[in-house]
Order: sequence, then structure tokens, then C-alpha cells
Amino acid sequence: MELADRAVGLLLSFVSLSIFTYYTFWVIILPFVDSDHFIHQHFLPQEYAILIPVFAGVVLLCLLCVFIGFVMLKSQKKKA
Repeated sequence: MELADRAVGLLLSFVSLSIFTYYTFWVIILPFVDSDHFIHQHFLPQEYAILIPVFAGVVLLCLLCVFIGFVMLKSQKKKA
């Protein structure tokens, strides 16, 4: 089981590092590259650089609130 956990951890690390590298290049380096350069074909428009993290944050916050609500309801049922 330890080998499977290590494989999952390595995969998650690789995915998060890839996303971080892509986003960093997209937001920090790409604005300084000419707009007619071929590299712009591989990236979404700059507006999405703000919209995607904001949307992901709102979804994460909503899921966190739902989880806390379920925990609170479960703890009230144990008291009764």
C-alpha cells in the first residue's frame, strides 16, 4: 500500500507542478511576448487568468461551507 501512496503523491505533485508552471508562464511571461507569436495559440485569453482561479475559489469555499454544515448537523444529532 505504501508504494501506491507514493505513486499517488508523485502524480499529484507532478500535476500541481505542471499547473503552477503553466499558470505562471501564462500570467507573468506571456504578456511580454508579441501577440502574433505562435506560443499564444497554446494559452487561453488573459481574461481567463483571473476568472478561472476566482471560480475555483468560490467553488472551494462553497464545498467547505457545505462540509462544515454537515459536520455541525451530525454533531447536533449525536447530542440529542
